Amino acid sequence: MSEIRLELGDIQGTVLRPGPAAYLGAFLLFRIDDAAAAKQALRDVLGSVTSAAHMDLPRPFTFNIAFTRTGLETLGVPHESFPQEFREGMAARKDVLGDVGDSDPTRWESPWGTGDVHIGIVIIAAEEADLERPLALAGDFKGVSQVYRRDVHLPPDGKEHFGFREGIGGPYIIGSGIDALPGQDHVMPGEFILGYRDESGQVSPLPEPEILTRNGTFVALRQCATHVAEFRRYLKEHARSPEDEELLAAKIVGRWRSGAPLALTPDHDDPALGADPHRNNDFTYNATDPDGLRVPRGAHIRRVNPRDSLTGTIVDAQIHRMVRRGALYGPPLPEGENGDDGVERGLIFIFMGASLTRQFEFIQQVWINNGDFTGLGQEKDPLVGANDGTGIHTIPAHPLRRRLTGLPRFVTVRGGEYLFMPGLRALNWIATQPGRLRSGLGSR
Repeated sequence: MSEIRLELGDIQGTVLRPGPAAYLGAFLLFRIDDAAAAKQALRDVLGSVTSAAHMDLPRPFTFNIAFTRTGLETLGVPHESFPQEFREGMAARKDVLGDVGDSDPTRWESPWGTGDVHIGIVIIAAEEADLERPLALAGDFKGVSQVYRRDVHLPPDGKEHFGFREGIGGPYIIGSGIDALPGQDHVMPGEFILGYRDESGQVSPLPEPEILTRNGTFVALRQCATHVAEFRRYLKEHARSPEDEELLAAKIVGRWRSGAPLALTPDHDDPALGADPHRNNDFTYNATDPDGLRVPRGAHIRRVNPRDSLTGTIVDAQIHRMVRRGALYGPPLPEGENGDDGVERGLIFIFMGASLTRQFEFIQQVWINNGDFTGLGQEKDPLVGANDGTGIHTIPAHPLRRRLTGLPRFVTVRGGEYLFMPGLRALNWIATQPGRLRSGLGSR
C-alpha cells in the first residue's frame, strides 16, 4: 500500500485529534436568524477553527464547527445530495436508534429535534483560563441565537459517572499522523473522512459540490443522562458481596472500572494495567475467550467493538468503526450514595464517520439493541441498550451460567442531532457563497 497522506490542515481537529487527558469544554448550539450576518460571523472566526495539523504540538483550545441539514438550508448551501438519514435528522430515525420510552424524541429537552439547531460548536481546553477566548468568539457570533449550552469536563482520572475509565479502544486511522497503540484496529481513512479510500479500497460517492465534502465528516451528537444511583442499586440487589458488585459491573461493561480489560485480567482488577495505554487495549477474543467466559459476548465493549469475534462471518467489523469523543456534564454522585439526588448528570457524545447508517445507526440497531449477531437473541447492551425493566444479560460460567434479569435503562437519551463537519476550505466556501435563500428561512 502506498503511503496515505491526509490533508491534515484541512480536516477539523476534533475528527483526528483526541483531547487532553483531562479537560474542560462546552457544546454550543445556535439557530440562524440572519443568514448573511451568520456568514460574516463564520468568516470572522475561520482563523480560529482548529485543524488536525501539527498534532505533536500542544494547543490552548480546540474550536470546531458543524451544521445540521436545516443549518445548511438556511445558509443557502446545497444539501439535496447528502445522505437521506442526514437530511431526515436524528429524531426521525428513532426506530432505528432505539430511542423509545423515556428516550423518545417527544421527551427530549429543547431545542433537540425541533429544527432550531443549525450550528454546533465544540470547544475543548486543558485549563479553565484557556476557555475564555473561544467562548468569547462564540459569544460574539452575529446573526444567530444561542439555543443551548452544556459545559463539560473529563476529570484527571478519566472516569465517567458510572466510574469506568473513558476513551479506551478507539480505532487507529491510517495516515492520521498519530502513533498507533497496541491493540488498535488499523482502519482506512475513508471510513471516517470523505474523499479518501475506505476499507473496500474505494472512495465513497461524494455529495455535491465536492468541495463541501472533501475532508468533511458526519457527526452524531447525543446528550445522554446516566442513572448512576439506579446502576448502583441494581448491582447491590443482584450481587453476593461488595466484591461481587465489582465483578458484575465489569461483566456488564467488559472492563474493570480502572479500564483493565476482563480479557486480560478476568478475576481481579489491575489498575496499573487499566492506566497503561500500551497494554489496556491489546487483546482479542477468539483465541482465549470464544465463549465469553472472560468477557460475556453481550458485554458493552464486546458489542460496540466485536474485534475478531466476527471472524468467519459476512460482517466486517472494520467498516462499522467510528471516531468517538465523550465528555461529562453534571457533578459526580458521591461515592457510596445509592439514592437519587435529583441532579442531572450524564455524557455528551460525538460520533464521527463517513456513513451515519453504516456506522452509528448500524451499531445502535444491530450491535447495541439486538443480540442476534452474537447468538443472544433479543438481549440488548446491558449498560446503554434500550432496556425497559425486562432486560437480560447472560454471563457464561462453569459449571452454570449466570443471568442478570430485570435490567432497566441505565442511560436515557435527552437529545441529539445529525450534523456535518466540513473541511476548512469547505467552511470558507460556505461562508463566502451567495445564499440561495432569504435570511431566516429553514429555521423551523
